[in-house]
Amino acid sequence: MNLILQGGRLFDPASGRDETGDLVIQEDKIRDLGPGIAAAGPGVLDCRGLIVCPGFIDLHVHLREPGQEYKETIESGTRAAAAGGFTAVCAMPNTHPVNDGAGATAYLIQRAKEIGAARVYPVGAITQGSRGEALAAIGAMRRAGAVALSDDGRPVMNGQILRRAMEYAARFGLPIVEHAEDLNLSAGGVMHEGAAALRLGLRGISAESEAAMVARDILLAERCGARLHIAHLSTAASVRLIAAAKARGVPVTAEVTPHHLTLTDEDIRDYDANFKMNPPLRAAADREAVIAALADGTIDAVATDHAPHAPHEKAQEFSRAPFGVIGLETALPLVLRLVAAGRLTLRRALDALTARPAQVFNLPGGRLEPGAIADVTVFAPQESWVCDPARGFSKSRNTPFAGQTLAGRVRHTIVAGRVVYSAS
Repeated sequence: MNLILQGGRLFDPASGRDETGDLVIQEDKIRDLGPGIAAAGPGVLDCRGLIVCPGFIDLHVHLREPGQEYKETIESGTRAAAAGGFTAVCAMPNTHPVNDGAGATAYLIQRAKEIGAARVYPVGAITQGSRGEALAAIGAMRRAGAVALSDDGRPVMNGQILRRAMEYAARFGLPIVEHAEDLNLSAGGVMHEGAAALRLGLRGISAESEAAMVARDILLAERCGARLHIAHLSTAASVRLIAAAKARGVPVTAEVTPHHLTLTDEDIRDYDANFKMNPPLRAAADREAVIAALADGTIDAVATDHAPHAPHEKAQEFSRAPFGVIGLETALPLVLRLVAAGRLTLRRALDALTARPAQVFNLPGGRLEPGAIADVTVFAPQESWVCDPARGFSKSRNTPFAGQTLAGRVRHTIVAGRVVYSAS
């Protein structure tokens, strides 16, 4: 069956294509695209005034299944992804049980094929149970379909174990994804260490707790020849370390979240735990640094760190509530804020959501070209809407952007040639 996307602005950051035209999908591939190639036909989507680009790819998502389905499931999480324009998500391993073996990896892939609205790529654990004590079954997870390795919110504190993991990962061509946090420096902290924390009487998490681990991990990756990816980078000091490592040829990449691009610790009001995440919202200087690093390519990708929690969990006092916010359905308009402000070009913004994430984890997609997989996002860049988490597709509601008017709305999301989401 053919699907024709007619009259849209065809925007492909990888090739530099930016022109008004049509895109023809045949089965699960892009057959052709360009000006005036498909005047009419069955299965037509009118895309006039809309941007047609490669499907977004999120390198960092928590789907909570198996084990915490009351927060999120593969079905609800991928529906939220599709509504946000994401055609593929990488599922972190902190489920119950932890994804530290071939069985759990295979389960996620099969379950996503059965009920998912987007592609799901499992990220396997570095260590058994993500406890940091013994290596997980890295080879078995790779053969089962894992695309990267991470202990996610539990950094591998033992440097010798991380070195061995990097040596194994290098053999299998898998990136190591590190949550960079020195737990001894951050112990007990609940928000960024600074003036805002002092005013609120909350214990802080220093910027150095992140940067110290980034420095260690870069040194180990350089020694082992491993691919290192720093998750949710948040500090100016970490940006400097990444830039220096890249300059000397270390295979290191990094991601940043929409909330770290748009908020600071000064935005935390009334002890609202929907502003509590790890790494925490940082100082304004850190926010400026990560925006500049995203703009110049030092930071490679935008990833949501979508972390759903049930309302009763977030309703606790700030110091007791869990870290994490949802982000799949608000990522696009938050990134477009930076475009509207002149801080990012549209090409770099979409590159950080499409082609570059595909390259970082060596995933399919990220391009609009004949023969490419037909994973496509269509959005209205200036359409306004009010963020109402109760109307979203995620099972959880923990967002700091509730009630805000956002600009940029996904109209259609297409996975393998099939429309999985259309805005009502």
